[in-house]
Order: sequence, then structure tokens, then C-alpha cells
Amino acid sequence: MTIRNQISGQFSFIVASILTVFSLTVYIISADFREEEFYDRLKQQARTTARLLIEVQEVDIPLLKIIDQNKVSALVNEQVLVFDQTDQLVYSSIDDTLTHYQPEWLAQIREEGEWESHTGDAELIGLVIRQGDKAYTVMASAYDQFGRSKLRYLAFTLFWGWLAGIGVTVMLGFFFAGRSLRPIARINQQIQTITAQDLRQRLDEGRRQDEIDQLAVNFNQVLARLELAFEQQRSFVSHASHELRTPLATLKSDVQLALRRTRSADELRGVLQTMLPDIDRLSALTNSLLMLARTLENGSSMLISTVRIDEVVFAAQEELLQAYPAYQVDVQYVRLPEAEADTEVLGNESLLKRVLYNLLDNACKYSANHRAEVQISYDQRSVQLAVRDEGIGVPPEEEERIFDLFYRTDQSRNYEGFGIGLSICRRIIELHQGRLTLQSTPGVGSTFTVQLPRQL
Repeated sequence: MTIRNQISGQFSFIVASILTVFSLTVYIISADFREEEFYDRLKQQARTTARLLIEVQEVDIPLLKIIDQNKVSALVNEQVLVFDQTDQLVYSSIDDTLTHYQPEWLAQIREEGEWESHTGDAELIGLVIRQGDKAYTVMASAYDQFGRSKLRYLAFTLFWGWLAGIGVTVMLGFFFAGRSLRPIARINQQIQTITAQDLRQRLDEGRRQDEIDQLAVNFNQVLARLELAFEQQRSFVSHASHELRTPLATLKSDVQLALRRTRSADELRGVLQTMLPDIDRLSALTNSLLMLARTLENGSSMLISTVRIDEVVFAAQEELLQAYPAYQVDVQYVRLPEAEADTEVLGNESLLKRVLYNLLDNACKYSANHRAEVQISYDQRSVQLAVRDEGIGVPPEEEERIFDLFYRTDQSRNYEGFGIGLSICRRIIELHQGRLTLQSTPGVGSTFTVQLPRQL
């Protein structure tokens, strides 16, 4: 079922329910009002007949019957009965006895004072009229022909009004649902023209005032992110291919030269030693790409535990100094922690150590004295690490770009590297809901600041 039909059907159902409740309410209230009004008329007729019989001495029973049978306000099938204290019938407005008359009704009338009931299609009331020390019981019944006729006409009107209302509602609901969904149909047509090869197209955002315009805005934002992701993917493939092609071409050349003529074992050993740096470069690049791929995976699969950041710093320091004994790393506390929890965060210890190792390695590599300084601080909300060096620095306009994949500044091209490490570091820190920022001055040095939320 289409959304148009669903909206039209739901709207029609709601309106039909409202009309049904409204019609039933009007009919029930009108029926109650008719009944109460007719009971009041019966009571007036009963009181009038009883007072004429009891209080007016000039009116005898035959005269009273004539008056009842010829009065202008006589009701259809009206009948009035008057009983004395011994339940003897002293007056009947017609000669026939009351249909379905039951003696126990008299006792109930005397007990309640006023009594209302039905006998067949007619309404029946009972009253107690007192005259001195005597109490008379009066019964009156009649058929409300006029009131019931009006009630039937009201039911007829409400029924056809209900049908007409539902019919109009269905037609208008279908029309307005289609009209309301027309912008969505237009968006669908525009979406069908967008392909992976042409992500530059954007949907018409209208005036950005309603939900459909906001849907177009959000979809355009998704398209922008997809376009950026595709561009990053193309850039990644291009840069990765370039980085892999250079050592592979060198290896191929060395192998081809070695195969041109028969060589001695020493000559082959020399060729292999020449190939070894390129193999190491390929291995390092492959490991970096593998680490990047892992960090681009869903962060929900990352193993999380309580980690002390200062212990991670010392572990990365130890690993770096084992690989490069000439490096020097100084670690300082801005404020000594008062408890272990002061420097604890929730995260993956292995990934965080990778970040610290890369930052320390870069700081020492790009510094002439191969020295890096780490400052550990914390507050109520986060733990901060500042990694400082006295290296080549980064121009202000390139401070954000160095976190892009494979990007390297002109000054850093004389140093070994691929331009992947900082991109991996920022991704890992973002997975931990943290921030990695840079402040740098060319020729003076750089400070990389890591901020991670504390475990509270």
C-alpha cells in the first residue's frame, strides 16, 4: 500500500471515528432529553387530573373523563389512573383498565414518591398526591408519537450526514495526501538521477521551512559526506598505489639486473642487501595501511577497558627507546595525580599506545637533537597530553592538512615516512571521543595535544 493511500485511509478512519462518536452522542443526548421532557409532560397531566378529581368538588368523574378526552394537549394513548390508600381504583381516564398493570407498582410508587418506567412503547410515571391525611397514587402513561418521530428524523439526518462526511473525507484525504506528498515524489525523481559517478548533484532544498525541505537538506549533507568519502577513497588508492609502486619498481630493477648474468654468491648477497631497505619500506607501508584500515572500522568492535594514560606514555616511551636508543623522551606531570583514577580513561590500550608511539617518534625524528617532551595533566573532565619538540615545525596554513591521509609538508619530504601516521592518530583519538590538535611554529617546534575524557 502506498503512503498516499495509508495517509488517506488513516485520516478517513480518524474523521469517521469522530463523526461516529459525535452522531451517537447527539442521538443519545437527544433521546434522553425527549424522554425526560415527555416524563415531565406526563407528570403535569397526572397532577392536573388528580387535583381536578380531589380538590375541585364541582368536577365529578364523568365530567373529568370528558375534560381528559377533549383537552387540547392530550397525548397519544394517554391514560391516567388514580388509586386510594387501599389500592382501589377511584378514577380511570378511559373505561379500559391499564394494560400490563401490576399491583406491586403501587408499592414502589409510594416508596419512591416519583417513579418512571416503560410499558411497551409507552412511557409510564407514578406520583403520590396528598390531600389532608389521605394519599392518592396516580399513574399516567402515553406514547410520545411526536418526540419519537423527531428522534427518527434526527437519526436519519445523522446517518446520511455521517455517510456524506466520510465520502467527502475520503476524497479530500486522497487529494490532499497526494498534494502533500508531491514534493517527496519530486525528490524521488531527483534521487534517481544521482549515481556514484556523479555525486555533485544536490536536491532542491526549497525554503527550508518544513520537514520535507529539511529531508532534502539532510540528504544533501549525506551526499556531501559520500562525495568526500569517495574522494578520500580515490585519493587513498592513488597515494597508496604511488607509495607501493616506488619500492616495487626498485625491487624489480634489482631483480632484473641480478638475472642478466650469472653472479657469485657475494654479488647476490650485495643485491639482496640492496633490496632489503625497499622490502622494509614495503613492510612498514603495509603495516601502516593495515592499521589505518582497522581504525576505519566501526568503533563499536573496539575492546574497551580502564586505561591509565601515564602508564601508556611510559610504555610507548620504553618501546620507542628500545627501537631508537639515540632518541630522548622526557615525561613530566603538570600536577601529580592524587589517585589512580585521576589519569584513567576508558579506551583501548593498544591503540592509545600506538598514538603515543607515533607522536613521540615524529617529535624525535623531526628534531635535530632527537628529543621530545611529554607533559601529563588532568582536570575534572579530561586527561591531557602535550607532546613537544624542537623540530622543523609546520606552517600555520598546513596545520590541519597534515592530518590528511598521505599529506606531507615540503620540509618533511627529506625525512622517512608516508604521511599516514597522523591520520591514524587522529582517527584513534576520535574513536575514543577525544581531540588531537596541533600548535606549531616553523623552525621552532610543534606541540601535539591529546585530550581524552576521564572515566567518571
